[in-house]
Amino acid sequence: MYPDFQFLINEWFGINIPVLSLFKTFGFLVAISFIAAGYTLHLELKRKEEGGIIPFSISEVTVGRPPTLYNYLTSAIISFLVGFKVGGLIRDLEISTRDPLSYIFSPEGNLAAGIVLAAVSVAIQFYNFKKLDSKGPITKKVKIFPSSRVGDMAVLAAVSGFGGAKIFNTFEDWDQFLADPFGSLFSSMGLTFYGGLILATIAFYFYAKRHKIDFRHLCDAAAPGLILAYGIGRLGCMVAGDGDWGVYNSAYILNEKQEVVAAKPGEFNKLVESNPTHFARMQKEYQKVPNAYFKTSYLPVWFQAYTYPNNVAREGVKIPGCEGPYCYQLASPVFPTPLYEFLLGVLIFGILWWKRKEWSTPLTVFSVYLILNGIERFFIERIRVNAEYANGLSQAEIIAVIIMLFGLILLALRKKIDKFVQRKTIITD
Repeated sequence: MYPDFQFLINEWFGINIPVLSLFKTFGFLVAISFIAAGYTLHLELKRKEEGGIIPFSISEVTVGRPPTLYNYLTSAIISFLVGFKVGGLIRDLEISTRDPLSYIFSPEGNLAAGIVLAAVSVAIQFYNFKKLDSKGPITKKVKIFPSSRVGDMAVLAAVSGFGGAKIFNTFEDWDQFLADPFGSLFSSMGLTFYGGLILATIAFYFYAKRHKIDFRHLCDAAAPGLILAYGIGRLGCMVAGDGDWGVYNSAYILNEKQEVVAAKPGEFNKLVESNPTHFARMQKEYQKVPNAYFKTSYLPVWFQAYTYPNNVAREGVKIPGCEGPYCYQLASPVFPTPLYEFLLGVLIFGILWWKRKEWSTPLTVFSVYLILNGIERFFIERIRVNAEYANGLSQAEIIAVIIMLFGLILLALRKKIDKFVQRKTIITD
């Protein structure tokens, strides 16, 4: 596992650059997932615009207006916060690298760096206005296409998605939230995808309504990128080892040489009995250690059973001879479910991207996305460790079933919805 880029560069090239520990591999891949989703959304919106499927809107834009006191204050405050936190992250490297996100939401920072960046920001804004050869504010009407709003949509998705993911994760780990509400909400660990999806969808609905974008086409355009981003995000979970893994694969164990090998009959149970400290929490919560037996010669061992050495969650047992903050691996190998979800996410993306032009009725692509996403998540959850809610089902399994059923209903009604929207448009016009 590669919890951060300092660790990765040191492992690959033997070069130790401490400042790189600020850059976490999970965060990097999440950023890549947003870029991928934004790019595919832009391509789809552009295609629909060129085909006359999505119209543009007319907006009034004013140029040459001098910056107001509010503009200067906003720029100064934002720049101060950036300088204060980034300067603090670098200055307090030993503390901030343990959990950069928690540091960002703490009162710690570099006051001098914040003041300098705020002053520079205000000076640049003033200088840029003075450079303009303007005769005063000029207002003109311009065409605004939905594809040009992808940047705003990305910010909206990030804020609402992160918020929803944290809120839903709070319900999953209620005891942990009660023990440390602030730390739980602002920790870089613990995100529930479906919470992000639900809240982001609601936010996008109101955004589309405000800017007069057909929400149905926006859903279809976003669907392929959503599942691609989800897959890349799961790859981030895999690379960092953030605790999002499967149940123990009792067909394999970790031997004395720290190698994953096939287990003999009863060997997994003996391992559980000999490591009460490590397995006690799971036995208390689930009445047993969650495990499943699977072994085949057609797949490499690491694809079936993995111990997540050097995981960022610091879960498991100490790796012999290891020094540093990331010196733990699981006492027994588990199913690497993030890897499965990455591959399935790419597969579903390929299907949606391949068929998107053929499925011309609005909401078809989005409906199929919901169905396939629900199916994929439900079956993956069967080999993942999660808190049970009702009848042995986890929160994710329940939501996966609901989303899958909603997708089926939407798929069945999409043509009627389209006819209703067309009639309503004709009456309005």
